[in-house]
Amino acid sequence: MGTTKARDDELIAIVLGDAEPLPHMRRWLNTDEGRREWKAYREALGMLDSLYRDVPASRPRRAAHYTTMRTPVGRLLIAATGTGLVRVSFHQNEASFVADLRRRLKMDVVKSADKMAGIVAQLEAYFAGKRRAFDVPIDLSHVAPFQRSVLMAARSVPAGQVVSYGEIARRIGRPTASRAVGQALGHNPVPIVIPCHRVVSSSGGLGGYTGGLDIKKKLLQLEGAFK
Repeated sequence: MGTTKARDDELIAIVLGDAEPLPHMRRWLNTDEGRREWKAYREALGMLDSLYRDVPASRPRRAAHYTTMRTPVGRLLIAATGTGLVRVSFHQNEASFVADLRRRLKMDVVKSADKMAGIVAQLEAYFAGKRRAFDVPIDLSHVAPFQRSVLMAARSVPAGQVVSYGEIARRIGRPTASRAVGQALGHNPVPIVIPCHRVVSSSGGLGGYTGGLDIKKKLLQLEGAFK
C-alpha cells in the first residue's frame, strides 16, 4: 500500500470525490482496517459539512473609487464609496489623498474615471452655471453625529443665499454652539456638494473655509451671492 501519508492523501481525494480508487486501494478498502478508515473519514467529512454548510462565502473587499478633475477653482480630488460621495478635496496631492482615504475608510481605494463620471458631470454643470444643487448620494457614515447635523443644515442653504454660523447653530437646536459649528464646517468632507461656503460670519465677513477664502469667494460669486 505504500506509505501511510500517501495512502491518507489518496483516501482523502476519494472521499472528496476528486479521484476514483485504484485497484490496490479497492483491495485495502475491503480489509477491516480499510473499512474503519473509510468510515472515519466519511464521518469527519459529514461533521465539517454540517458545521460550515450555512457559512456564507467571503465577500469581496469593498472599495472606494476616486478621480481628479480640473475646475475654475483648481484641481479637485473626489471619491465615493458604494454608499455615496465621501470626499472632495482641494490642494491635496494624489498620494496623500489616497493614503488618507485608506486610513479613514479601511477599504481599498481605486482610481476610476468611469465610476466617478456621474458626480464629475454634476460638478461640471455647477461650474458652468447650469446646476445649483446636487442630487448625488453622500456617505457621511464616518462623520460624528454633531458634525452630520451641521452638514445637513448647511446642505439646505440654497444657492445665492448665505447664513451665519449662529443661524446654523440655531437650526440644529444648539444656539450657543456657533464656534463648534464653524469647526465642524471646517472639516466638511464634501465641500461644494455640501455648500459650507454659504455659511459666513455674523459680522459680515466671510469666515473661514477649508479650501481658502479665495475659493469661498469664487464659489459665492459664481452663485451670485457675492460681488
